[in-house]
Amino acid sequence: MIQIVPETPALHADAIEALFDRTFGPGHFAKTAERLREYSASLPEISRVALEDGRVIGVCRVWPLRVGPAQTRALFCGPVAVDPAYRGNLLSLQITEAALEAGKAAGWPAAILIGAPSLFGRAGFRLADRNRLSFPGPQDQARVMIRDLAGDAATLEGLVTAG
Repeated sequence: MIQIVPETPALHADAIEALFDRTFGPGHFAKTAERLREYSASLPEISRVALEDGRVIGVCRVWPLRVGPAQTRALFCGPVAVDPAYRGNLLSLQITEAALEAGKAAGWPAAILIGAPSLFGRAGFRLADRNRLSFPGPQDQARVMIRDLAGDAATLEGLVTAG
């Protein structure tokens, strides 16, 4: 039986990093999204981990962001990773939706995710207007997605920074 629970860093951190390495390989550290994460701390109370028999098989790690001159708060969802043996059953969506529910309950106004619209659109994300959000490095605008949580994601505009 698979359980989706809040991340407990002391229990899950090493297994999550190993999952990221298996899923994305060492090149994931070069992505623009990593620039947002490297100077920030994740939010384990909002991040969600999928466990089977106590073993980490999936994760949606969540980070605080600030957007634009108004420094609007938003959550950054990702990386979202699922062990290759569990792909194809939409576990990534279940984990992400659980994290989004936690973020909304905590009063976060909006979420940003860089991913596949065909998958994450099912979790309520929509493509951000092209070039409405800018990042600390190159980013494929066709993968930048936003979602309302406790507020309106349409208000997000400008440079996205670690928050």
